[in-house]
Amino acid sequence: MGRKRFVKKVLFYITLIVVSVISISAGLVYLYQDKIVGIFVAEANKHIKTKVEVAKISLSLFDKFPQVAVALDQVNVIEGIADSEESLARAEKLYFTFSIFDIIRGRYSVKQLFMENGSLHVRLLENGQPNYHILATDTTASSEDFSFNLEKINLTNVAVRYSDLQLNQDIQADAQQLVAAMTLSSDAIDLQATGKATVNAIRIGDSEYFKGKSVDLKTALTINRQTQTIALQPSVVKIEGAAYEVGGNIAYKGPTELDLELEGKDANIQSLLSLLPQRITQEFSQYRSEGAIFFSGTVKGRVSSKDNPQVTFKFGCRNASFYHPDVKQKVEGLNLEGSFTNGANRNGSTSVLELKNLTGVLNKRPFSGSLTYRNFDNPYLAFDAKGMLDVAYVVGLLKLEQVRSGSGLANVRIAFAGNLKEFKARPGNSTLSTTGDVTLHNVSLSLQELPMPLKGLYGNFIFKKNDVAVSDFKGSLGDSDFVLNGMFRNVMAWLLLDKQRLLVEADFSSQYMDLDQLLSEELNTPVASRQASSKEAYKFNVSPDIAFDLSASIRKAKFRRFRGKNIQGEVKLRNQVVSSPNISFSAIGGNFAVRGNLDARNRDHIKVSTATKLSNMSVDSLFYVFENFGQEFIRDRHLRGQLTANIVSEVYFDSHLNAKTDLLQAEIAATVRDGQLINFAPMQKMSAFVKRSELANMRFAELSNNFWIQQRTIFIPEMDIRSNLSSLPTLSIAGTHTFDQDMDYKIKLPLLNSGRPDKDAVYGVVAKDPDAGNSMLFLTLKGKESDFKIAYDNERVREKIKTDLKQEGQELRNLLRGKKPVKQEKKVVLQEGEYFDLN
Repeated sequence: MGRKRFVKKVLFYITLIVVSVISISAGLVYLYQDKIVGIFVAEANKHIKTKVEVAKISLSLFDKFPQVAVALDQVNVIEGIADSEESLARAEKLYFTFSIFDIIRGRYSVKQLFMENGSLHVRLLENGQPNYHILATDTTASSEDFSFNLEKINLTNVAVRYSDLQLNQDIQADAQQLVAAMTLSSDAIDLQATGKATVNAIRIGDSEYFKGKSVDLKTALTINRQTQTIALQPSVVKIEGAAYEVGGNIAYKGPTELDLELEGKDANIQSLLSLLPQRITQEFSQYRSEGAIFFSGTVKGRVSSKDNPQVTFKFGCRNASFYHPDVKQKVEGLNLEGSFTNGANRNGSTSVLELKNLTGVLNKRPFSGSLTYRNFDNPYLAFDAKGMLDVAYVVGLLKLEQVRSGSGLANVRIAFAGNLKEFKARPGNSTLSTTGDVTLHNVSLSLQELPMPLKGLYGNFIFKKNDVAVSDFKGSLGDSDFVLNGMFRNVMAWLLLDKQRLLVEADFSSQYMDLDQLLSEELNTPVASRQASSKEAYKFNVSPDIAFDLSASIRKAKFRRFRGKNIQGEVKLRNQVVSSPNISFSAIGGNFAVRGNLDARNRDHIKVSTATKLSNMSVDSLFYVFENFGQEFIRDRHLRGQLTANIVSEVYFDSHLNAKTDLLQAEIAATVRDGQLINFAPMQKMSAFVKRSELANMRFAELSNNFWIQQRTIFIPEMDIRSNLSSLPTLSIAGTHTFDQDMDYKIKLPLLNSGRPDKDAVYGVVAKDPDAGNSMLFLTLKGKESDFKIAYDNERVREKIKTDLKQEGQELRNLLRGKKPVKQEKKVVLQEGEYFDLN
């Protein structure tokens, strides 16, 4: 019990002492608050020669206990440039701390500075003037009662920015927790700094470095005030898990002189990429590496608006691996030696990046290569690569947005060299040296822009300067297959530059082409790009960057109901215009021969101009294949016969292959032999003149006529049809038929003696034509396909009467002259407006 009572007493007295000390300290702080704040302000005014705005100044014992702190709220320090109102520093809280015993002694020495939740912007103007010269150089007037002897600076959540308008440089970082310890003497400042920061960006010229990188800093340096030099002790900066040791000297008297050495420790691919401009490394920023990667370099020379230091780096790896974290594929066994220098002139024009002795393994298959990139202002690029590549492995590793998946093997052996700017200025002048070849072995590719896969790709591609010779390049796209042999002209320019045209000069052959698939909008448009409301079946676009001269041979082709065989011809594409002097094929039981062009320069106003010859075509099959040409009046079931025709036409489409029928123009010279008209409704209406059984199958040996199509209307000149009908061996027809199915036909029938009694009584008084041996009946057929009427053609009858009267007058005059009279044709007496109702 005695020991417990002793411990309790000790704890009681310790607590009493602490409470007493705190109480005394609080009393002293309260008692001397105004005095200390006044002395602080007076002393600060001696040292700071620029305006400082403060919302509140107070003395605090507890904010930085056990130190006493002069606390400044909402501080704004104006930069040290005449007439400027820009801020050098802002802070929610600024603390200057000293010991509680300084109050008792009456002499105050500020040892630490705390800056919290603020910002610091250091600037160098275009004339080289800095904005941070805010401290008075004459400190002889310092008070013995209050002095600034900063030994440590603490930054918490402070945004730091450095801008050099002369060098066009900008550095932005967030210091989460940074502590700097200082030792001051008359000649030097020793500074040690540790902490964490996030570099938002380091911009030098147009390039950005270290964007969004977390940095751990541990550095020590000595600033010599007399010689105006900074001696940087070997300091460690950790970036992306890798550590870089930096050491050397910096002289800032006059233009800045650098003499620095940099060495990487525990480096990896992401830490190396972070040292390069983001525009170069952005595509590879997600990649990771394993294995031994080394890096070292020096920076030496003057830094100014006119001078750059000499930069030399060496880097590489041994038995390393390279991969993307989202996929399993890796480049393994990677060995590489690389170097970079900005050269004799210390600028982009003399800069050289080299990769040597590059070897590795992709899916157990070795590869090798090298690269040189010289003169960044006027780039010269040279590289070579060799290896049997697994396409699926490469696609998975590179994660290309344009390629969703792939398979097969590609044997690559290629070398490339050339000046890129010269090539861009004169792409067709053989400014590049490209050699080697690529051979595909059962390669398949699924592309982002083309949902249909390319499958079974084989072929050899031989590179020569800007062109590629293609040998037995074959494969399939959907259900369609192809084989190409020839030359691809201007390939490298087309691949590397914008608005360059690829010219294909080749023989093209195919066993089968499914044009429904190849032109399908759904199968040729990425899902993300499809219009949800679109109901169009087809999509047809011709790239302005593709040209070809093809000798084509296609054994079979399919489009909707069309089936073509043995398609042969020459096809040319230039400036989005497809043309052919001769295309022939077999279809619909006959032969086609076509010449013409397709103009797709306006993607929603595609013009097709053709001259077509059809030989021995089955009429019923023709109507079936072309889906009865969009009408229901006369269908494939109504027709038989062999068609021969010459057609000259201009047809217009939009990009979905919808015909613009209002612009369609065509001239058709057609002959139908051995024709039949089967169960055709208008012919059934003629049962008053012909036996219905004969009308069910009207045959004719030959029908010839010229037709015109314009403004959505088919114009049919008058033509005679000689048929097998006993009562109607011949009839004449003419008229128009619109695409809206409005019909206006004129029909002329001979009235023969069919053995029916009182026939002439039905149709009026009829006289026989002595030459024709019959009387003529004039009719009209007008209306819609589903609602039409046959009536007397009063207008033609009147014209006939006028013609007959003139003829009779002529005959009378001939009679008076002694000429033999000609027998007159009887006039048909009609009831005006009367319609037939013959069912």
